[in-house]
Amino acid sequence: MSETQGDGLELTGRLLIAMPGMGDPRFSHSVVFMCAHSNDGAMGLIINKALEEVQLADLLRQLSISVPDKGCEGDLYYGGPVEGGRGFVLHAPDYESALQTLQVSDAFSMTATQDVLEDMASNSGPSRSLVALGYSGWGPGQLEGEITQNGWLICDASEALVFDTANADKWAAALQSLGIDPLTLSATAGHA
Repeated sequence: MSETQGDGLELTGRLLIAMPGMGDPRFSHSVVFMCAHSNDGAMGLIINKALEEVQLADLLRQLSISVPDKGCEGDLYYGGPVEGGRGFVLHAPDYESALQTLQVSDAFSMTATQDVLEDMASNSGPSRSLVALGYSGWGPGQLEGEITQNGWLICDASEALVFDTANADKWAAALQSLGIDPLTLSATAGHA
């Protein structure tokens, strides 16, 4: 799903930043890493909304994966409203699943098979990762329409922003990467 759109808009490997006027509360102040974008639709993971009720170690235990004393601490993220029971691991490209890994860009890969979690628990997984339940999906042309309606801004994804920035700071940091002060954004869009 990484072919360029007919209108030249290529979002695979980039970040979507929800505008303040985003109509869907599930995406309010979201930063979405785009794993795939083509004429068939788009798929991404929200990277700044940790699930409060469950941690990564809890998920591993639920999947009967032995959890080491150290190494599997961390947040579990709300990746989006589609298939909330399915897990996705966005990670550094230094890991490749024996089953299937999607190389999104030179800096990011995504794996949705359980073996990546097993490898993470045994310290043989990716050097950097973010684990999400569910994903954000758009049908053909849907995301492009939302962008046209000023629902999203687009910026480049960096490993520092995705993996190292605190969740509470990712939205503002993504905007600042575009030279935009979050305090200057309005919830209403202007149309000339």
